[in-house]
Amino acid sequence: MASRILVDTNVLIDVATENPHWMEWSSKQLAKGIGKLAINLVVYGEFSFHYETIEEVELVLADLRLERLTVPYEAAFLAGKVFKRYRDRGGRRSAPLPDFFIGAHAAVEDLVLLTQDSCRYREYFPTLKMITPA
Repeated sequence: MASRILVDTNVLIDVATENPHWMEWSSKQLAKGIGKLAINLVVYGEFSFHYETIEEVELVLADLRLERLTVPYEAAFLAGKVFKRYRDRGGRRSAPLPDFFIGAHAAVEDLVLLTQDSCRYREYFPTLKMITPA
């Protein structure tokens, strides 16, 4: 079976908002991954921020045929450990960042992460397999 691809929120937002800088790249990557693409509840929650109703969210996501994955407890634990490292380095947030849950989920389940913003993922999950612009 081909590797499943966890789609980062920014890729979905690029396409939904027709981001002039990223829409073309993000659209091509999504088209290549149809049938292997997945999201989790963190991505869904971040994405839904831009819509008034769940029906709107579902309509926008329908064509992508995204698998809905559950974040395992092992990933939540890893996200907490990464958050501790972030705080030890001077990070000011008081709760784990969504990217920590997304990155930890991909790492724990050996998913490929599709993102156009890989900086934080590379810093905190250096062995994570990613599809990125560069």
